[in-house]
Amino acid sequence: MQRMIEIDSPFFLNLDELSTPADWAAVFGNDNPLALEIGCGVGDFIAKTAVDNPGINYIAIDFYNKGCDKTCRRLERLGIPNVRVVRDEARNFIVERIPKGSLCAVHINCPDPWPKKRHRKRRLVNREFAGFMREYLAPGGDFYFATDFDDYGIDVAEFMPGVEGYGNMLAPDGYRHELEGYHLSKYMMKFMAEGKRIYFVHYRKSAGGAE
Repeated sequence: MQRMIEIDSPFFLNLDELSTPADWAAVFGNDNPLALEIGCGVGDFIAKTAVDNPGINYIAIDFYNKGCDKTCRRLERLGIPNVRVVRDEARNFIVERIPKGSLCAVHINCPDPWPKKRHRKRRLVNREFAGFMREYLAPGGDFYFATDFDDYGIDVAEFMPGVEGYGNMLAPDGYRHELEGYHLSKYMMKFMAEGKRIYFVHYRKSAGGAE
């Protein structure tokens, strides 16, 4: 069993100290728009994205303790003030800590593809999850999904048009293999070096989208 690393960082949030839902303006010390990355890995994507968007507050969530620690160390080293890191299961965290209709964006990069056919029901991103996530996005909020796994990318691209309350920002394409201005994570670059393609899906919650 992997040893849990004690994360002592000003960028790391102790769940016990957060209200339900959390007061994110108090956490960040401002009322800037709020965005979420589900599965922050080692923090390279969120660090670059946060630097590009200093007027947005980012929550980077991951279930893996080591990844959370590495993300915090990266943020400390680079002095990036607009990110906070949380260790928790994504859906549970969103329900308990994120006010509905409050997110300007959600980024889901290379989640576990559960490649075996019998395990695919365990995938995080499915039609039901996209509908669930829409409730937490503000009108005009962006839903970004990226994967290196062909079947997963095609599956998400095929079901998203049927999820009410979203508009496809890549239309007429269901997905693209490049997304201008979107940073590549360490894992994406590794997969690309192996000859794999990244599938990018980008939808936006419509102004009249139900919350």
